[in-house]
Amino acid sequence: MIKNRINPYVLIILSFISIILIGTVLLVMPFASSKGESFGFVDSLFMATSAVCVTGLSVMPNGLGTDMTIYGKVVMWLLIEVGGLSIITIAVFFLSIIRAKIGITNRFVLREALNQENVKGLVFLVRKIVIISFSVQIVCTLINWYPFYTYLEAYGINDLWRALFISIFHSASAFNNAGFDIMLGTQGLTEISSSAGVLPTVSMVTINLTTMLMIVVGGIGFIIIDDIIRHKKWKRFKLHTKITLITTLLLIIIGTLVIKFTSNLGWMESAFTAITSRTAGFSTWDMSVMDVAYPATYVMVISLMFIGASPCSTGGGIKTTTFAILIIAIFSYATGRKAKAFNRKIPFSQIFKAFVLMNVGVIMILLCTFIIMIIQPELGLSKVLFEVVSAFSTTGLSLGITTKLNIASKLILSFLMFFGRLGPLTIIGVVNKNWMNQKKENIDYVEESVIIG
Repeated sequence: MIKNRINPYVLIILSFISIILIGTVLLVMPFASSKGESFGFVDSLFMATSAVCVTGLSVMPNGLGTDMTIYGKVVMWLLIEVGGLSIITIAVFFLSIIRAKIGITNRFVLREALNQENVKGLVFLVRKIVIISFSVQIVCTLINWYPFYTYLEAYGINDLWRALFISIFHSASAFNNAGFDIMLGTQGLTEISSSAGVLPTVSMVTINLTTMLMIVVGGIGFIIIDDIIRHKKWKRFKLHTKITLITTLLLIIIGTLVIKFTSNLGWMESAFTAITSRTAGFSTWDMSVMDVAYPATYVMVISLMFIGASPCSTGGGIKTTTFAILIIAIFSYATGRKAKAFNRKIPFSQIFKAFVLMNVGVIMILLCTFIIMIIQPELGLSKVLFEVVSAFSTTGLSLGITTKLNIASKLILSFLMFFGRLGPLTIIGVVNKNWMNQKKENIDYVEESVIIG
């Protein structure tokens, strides 16, 4: 019976493909467009993939707020929620609510979806994940309701319910690190920045701070949140939690300082950029000329995008723990000591996994950049590289070339968003026939060294 069970990695991939295809069908309908004309299959597929993979890249020339109807925006909101939590997590949550039996195969699938080591306590964890997710979103929706109302008032629109919908959409997009917004026009959150002057200062600061907070909370991972709630004290936190929190804090601080002193941005915009670059995709300033005007900032943002958020979170990238393990491994090799952190030894299997993940990510980025440069060389290397890293890390930041992509380039980025959201290890895991650890390789081989370096 065990041999006939489907590989959980295959089920995870199929679940995401199914939701993307359903989203594509829903978005391709003419009434999803404010013009009453279909976006076309490729653009609908791109938008559905970007939403389910919580990326934020958009091919809408005038922005979602203008180009999509209420129906289209609701579809995007639902796709973001499903993509952030994953259809598997949501399905198990509702099955647990109605007290339906959840079989061992489903638990193995859930284990891989949540990146856990065993199947114990997964159903209870799922319940907490869903509750935490929507609790944070509801609180932030209520906080931002009035600030978004003042935003609409600046355009002569006195619609309290429209402001509520914008706040709901924004909270979902921020917490799930999606990066979409339904603001008026094409500037998006740039209009709420201090330089735009559209909002009162209090409303501007409120939206900026709550957005940054939701991005960080959604990006550190549900396992971290659960560990913090349960144990409360630093000494009792798991090693994973400690490494994640310290790495996240350092990336925010270093990113803010580098961006601040390599550009003409203020402290608020610098901090916002450092946080949003790690898979969120919102922007409060025009990044279209960043590669030319602020090359050092450009490198910093690309680096932050590549690292991304944390495991078991709504974000992408190679993950903060992967980056931390790589640094620890390099330092341990340089000093001739064992790889350890907080008096805990790092298993070699984890180090090997981190290097595999990083290398697969680099290879995919270089390969896709190379192909798009062959297809559309007029876009420029720096902008294509930025777009590719943004897609792989499911960040959604852009230097303004997304709407200029042809069909082939859009399909490549769609695949890359899908690849980045599921993670290289999930894709590679499809060929793993020993996923239930039922077989152990009993044969060993003679060891022989290979010259390295």
